[in-house]
Amino acid sequence: MESTQQTDRRNFLWTIGGGLGGIAMTQMLARDADAATSTALAAGLHHAPKARRIIQLFMTGGASPMDTFDYKPELEKLHGQKLGPAEKPEGFTAAPGALMKSPFKFKQYGESGRWVSSVFPHQAKWVDEMAFLMAMASKTNVHGPGTYMMNSGFLLPGFPCMGAWISYALGNLTDNLPTFVVLPDAKGLPYNQRGPFSSGFLPAIHQGTVIDAASPQPVPDLFAKDQYKFATSSADRDGLDLLKQINQAHAAQRPDDTRLDARIKSYELAAKMQLSAPEAFDLSQETKQTHQAYGLEQSVTQDFGRRCLLARRLIERGTRFVQVWSGPQGATGNWDNHGSIPNELPPIAQSVDQPIAALIGDLKARGLLEDTLLIWTTEFGRTPFAQGGDGRDHNGGSFVTWLVGAGVKAGTAYGKSDDWGYKAEEGKTYCYDFHATVLHLLGIDHTRLTFRQNGIDRRLTDVHGHVVHEILQ
Repeated sequence: MESTQQTDRRNFLWTIGGGLGGIAMTQMLARDADAATSTALAAGLHHAPKARRIIQLFMTGGASPMDTFDYKPELEKLHGQKLGPAEKPEGFTAAPGALMKSPFKFKQYGESGRWVSSVFPHQAKWVDEMAFLMAMASKTNVHGPGTYMMNSGFLLPGFPCMGAWISYALGNLTDNLPTFVVLPDAKGLPYNQRGPFSSGFLPAIHQGTVIDAASPQPVPDLFAKDQYKFATSSADRDGLDLLKQINQAHAAQRPDDTRLDARIKSYELAAKMQLSAPEAFDLSQETKQTHQAYGLEQSVTQDFGRRCLLARRLIERGTRFVQVWSGPQGATGNWDNHGSIPNELPPIAQSVDQPIAALIGDLKARGLLEDTLLIWTTEFGRTPFAQGGDGRDHNGGSFVTWLVGAGVKAGTAYGKSDDWGYKAEEGKTYCYDFHATVLHLLGIDHTRLTFRQNGIDRRLTDVHGHVVHEILQ
């Protein structure tokens, strides 16, 4: 091959790999094909934003509202009575039992007088900072579709999640950390595995970057292993320079193909993270008091506390959207308390309560709540009827979400469930309204944030959604 001959990336790999390199490159680029061939919307800001970054805390399994934030004294009066459906409703895992009061004591807190269960003594101290959506509802009471719905607005896979839409609309705040970071529970990924963090048909660069916070190397393969002595910083630099030349030649020949650009950006980010990630993930830089506040010195709160603290450090350094998950998929170790509310709910609640309260206090003390939105939510609620002995079944009829921070009207609540907490009664709020409200706080009109896919102008909120102004400043 003559040195003057122009060589694009695909031809270069095909030549040196006897065809295998070209096949590999074709497969790599094909993974991003559908999304990248569309022309991205330069969404930008539609109005002045209140929030610039978000931390979302997601409780996997369906956190029980009437045992946490939605006090129902009527259940105490009717406890033990068989007043529910005579036949098993669709989606229930068992026939409904008798009405069951909460086994936990409730008290009113703050000037707002918000009722909170004894399972959340630390969060209860912050209710005057919170805005509650008390009548959220889902179109399903099955975990997989419910988790998709609360993240992407659709019951089925293949659609971009909220974090991906935000990344697509607003871009990054820094060049050396991911725009959208996911911190899953150390016990495992949530329902649908990585589906809830997907970019769907958006360019792949907008998908969530999954970080294993419990690992000694939270970002795997960021640095070469010791046995590869040839992989020095200078060798990396020379290799990247050569790859850049080849990439530029490839892109010049295909100006309408954005797939390579997305791939290049991901490689460039990985190179920059070699400098930024070690410092961002180094929690030893925090004071002993901070470690104690987040519960890092207690086994029950250590994992979630570490990830909450890491979330604060990431948004402080320019990550726009961080999602922290509590609980993996499955029948145990999460908020899916079929077996026993008195025995299963307190341990999972205890694992998050102190870290969440510490996160709120930390964000407030550092002035970060002025432009940071903190969200607590789950995929659906649970029934007021007992399941088996003293568990509760799935219920899409009503559940609770709260928000704190930028643009939120502190100490307020919107909506109300019925006297049993079975169905949303007033101010019913779907994921579409929740997503529209979050986008509004970011300066985005949810009806104008679209992406053309298969002839349809897709939205995070589909054809629905209204901004819940009642909980906004």
